[in-house]
Amino acid sequence: MASIKQVQVTFDCANPERVARFWCEVLGYVVPPPPEGFDSWDDFDRALPPERQGSAFACIDPSGAGPRLFFQRVPEGKVVKNRVHLDVRVGTGLVGEERVAALEAECARLVALGAVRGRLLRADGFNESCLGMQDVEGNEFCLD
Repeated sequence: MASIKQVQVTFDCANPERVARFWCEVLGYVVPPPPEGFDSWDDFDRALPPERQGSAFACIDPSGAGPRLFFQRVPEGKVVKNRVHLDVRVGTGLVGEERVAALEAECARLVALGAVRGRLLRADGFNESCLGMQDVEGNEFCLD
């Protein structure tokens, strides 16, 4: 039996806090409290050596059900399609025009937050489709 109880999803990015705060808004996640002994994450960040300041950020599901998201600064930019991506499920249980309306409404909200709308993608053989999108640093995700 596997001993793994939780999963963390890690994003490579240029600006960890910016990307983390985008995903907080998308998913209703929150920034966890700062480490013990610090009043804020800014205080914690200032205590780090200069080369590590701003190098990471995280957000969590306030209900505890979803995975922790961790964002780490990397020197290189994104150059190819993600091999793994998040699916943001908003049309669950809806069909037809109701599903399309829910997807379009959520797409408009996410575009206002800085996301980029892509094209409608279909999963052949699975009778599913999703709207391809990109976050504020170009990481692909699906709205379905």
